[in-house]
Amino acid sequence: MPTLIACLSTGKGTWGHVSRLIKENNWNNIFLITNEFGKENFTKSENTELILINQDQGIKELAEEIHSKLKNKIKDSEVAINLVSGTGKEHTAILSAILKLGLGIRLVALTKNGMEEV
Repeated sequence: MPTLIACLSTGKGTWGHVSRLIKENNWNNIFLITNEFGKENFTKSENTELILINQDQGIKELAEEIHSKLKNKIKDSEVAINLVSGTGKEHTAILSAILKLGLGIRLVALTKNGMEEV
């Protein structure tokens, strides 16, 4: 699948999960939804774009922010999504934004067999 959208936020060990998911698959585009801490501390690859968000805002405002920052950037009709990292509020906002963009989704995660659709 050419495009991955992943939450890169809180949760013990979740950054390692996201890093492996990126490294072990051939993505054309990667969008990581993160905060200022993620921007400063995550080593991204050349085809990765960090989408900075303000986690302190309400869920509706957060969804609108993600939507506006992803709008016109994804040419695919569907995307792979990984929500292992982050909070329920972030996950809901990400899903809302992606669905409002009219994109199909495939939830993906690393398992003992590599990346699998969930």
